[in-house]
Amino acid sequence: MKLHIWSRKQGGTKRGFTLTEVLVGSAVFLIIALAAYNAYVGLFHLINLSQYKVLAVSLANEQFEIARNMPYTDVGIEGGIPDGKLQHIQTLVRGGVTFTVTTTVRNIDLPFDGTIGGSPNDISPADNKSLEVAVSCIGCRDMQPIRLTGQIAPKNLETASNNGALFIRVFDANGQPVQGASVHVENIATTTTTIVIDDVTDATGMLQLIDVPPDTEAYRVVVTKSGYSTDRTYPPGGVGNPTPSKPDATVIVQQVTQVSFAIDRIGSLEISSVTPLCVVVPNFDFSLAGSKQIGTSVPKYSQNLSTGAGGTLLLSSMEWDTYTMTPTDSAYDVAGLNPLNPITVNPGAAQQAQIIVVPDAPLGLLVTAKDNATQLPISGAEVTLTKVGFSEVLTTGKGYINQTDWSGGAGQATSSNVAKYFQDDSNVDVSVSVGEIRLKEVFGEYNPSGILESSWFDTGSESNFYSLVWTPSDAPALAGSDAVRFQIATASTSEPTSWTFRGPDGTGATYYSVSDSPVAAIHNGDQFFRYKVYLSTETATVTPSISDAAFTFTSSCTPPGQVIFSGLDAGTYHITITKSGYAQYDQDVVVSSGWMEVQAAMAP
Repeated sequence: MKLHIWSRKQGGTKRGFTLTEVLVGSAVFLIIALAAYNAYVGLFHLINLSQYKVLAVSLANEQFEIARNMPYTDVGIEGGIPDGKLQHIQTLVRGGVTFTVTTTVRNIDLPFDGTIGGSPNDISPADNKSLEVAVSCIGCRDMQPIRLTGQIAPKNLETASNNGALFIRVFDANGQPVQGASVHVENIATTTTTIVIDDVTDATGMLQLIDVPPDTEAYRVVVTKSGYSTDRTYPPGGVGNPTPSKPDATVIVQQVTQVSFAIDRIGSLEISSVTPLCVVVPNFDFSLAGSKQIGTSVPKYSQNLSTGAGGTLLLSSMEWDTYTMTPTDSAYDVAGLNPLNPITVNPGAAQQAQIIVVPDAPLGLLVTAKDNATQLPISGAEVTLTKVGFSEVLTTGKGYINQTDWSGGAGQATSSNVAKYFQDDSNVDVSVSVGEIRLKEVFGEYNPSGILESSWFDTGSESNFYSLVWTPSDAPALAGSDAVRFQIATASTSEPTSWTFRGPDGTGATYYSVSDSPVAAIHNGDQFFRYKVYLSTETATVTPSISDAAFTFTSSCTPPGQVIFSGLDAGTYHITITKSGYAQYDQDVVVSSGWMEVQAAMAP
């Protein structure tokens, strides 16, 4: 049914409009009206913008005329160089519009009579003055600042100056000049006239201050730029930095003092703390120190930090530098860093760092193997730590999980209790000798065979599996060949529909019968791991046993090129590191207290 709108026309006839026609007509009218309105608003905006520019140019010319009609000696900034009667920043109203006027005056050393510090040396370097007036308006939509520049010359001949010059050079991390860097110069001496200058560097990254009153270690200089780091001078003898590497500047009569500063875009550093199984560890305490020094043994950046309740800390305003992390936490030690110490933050870059931690032990030694040319970590290096009565071998870049106790019994799916397991066939015994699996003894004879299946272990992320190790590696000869055998199963989820146990060829038809056997590649990419141990004996009076079962793997939380030796006794240890393609590395290290790190640079 159509809705009609009727109208009566001459002659008594009627003509109707459907609702669709009315809506279409209204839409067309609305489009035309909006276009006309936008054009109207745009026209007024252009008119207003033109008026703002006219007022700004007129205001800039007005300030120029004021300077031109002043005595030459008064053309300068109050408390600046040259000193004068002009204000650096003013807020002025013209035509009902509020403008900000920034006036800058600089002395100019013209080359016609030489330059200060040059050949010939100009002992009267303040030849002319440059004047720049910038007019901006925050409340004026789309208006760009208006800048007028010019020179003002003295009427009389110049005379020899008793002042000097201060040249400030600013460059970035690549040694390139930084244009438009903000420079703050202040004479902090109490015996001279107060001088405060705020200016910017030119296209060559330079700010040249001519005719500066001489003074010793009196000029404090601070350099920065929006989105950039900050560099500065420091007072000699200051608290915490008595011998600064860049002291406050000294200006000498008729000489040039040049001070250089390096700034660049700030970056960020996000630090997280996790276990080797990727479990988040909150509130891990550590110190972070940069390599840049502002004085003797005084780092520019040094902070005590914590990863917080979420186990993550974001540092959003970090200067480009290399930073060394040192643990200060009482509950955990560092088992590795990714990337290695020191952590590099490049200009404008967002760097992520992962701290892998383990429960604190009385003494811990982190060994990092890296290529001495590339400084990259070396994974797969064998690290042997020895001293009288002690020897331990670990492999860099590989994590491991082991189980040494099964006395808690069966019935546990996940490995939350390290002394329990999933199930057995009732033919094994885990209670006779705590910390061992052996065949069950019945009336003085051992069962001929038995099977135990572990709980599942979580590596924390997708992993590659490398080797399966157990001890003792040899079974009693009377037990027969292959008295100890293993199969393993892995999955990408903790609760798969079924666990498929496999041997070294990747099928269920074979078994791992030699300790430290490589794990079949079919398991790579999974996250969850479990094993099944098969014990058997050919002699009823002897039984094989297992006291330790472990597997090695790499995951996203496995520190590259690093291993940690925990629970050490104090004393002198010897480190030996071997890796195919590298010369053997040997070093003695004294372990005395707390946590320490040794970085081994290995030569190919």
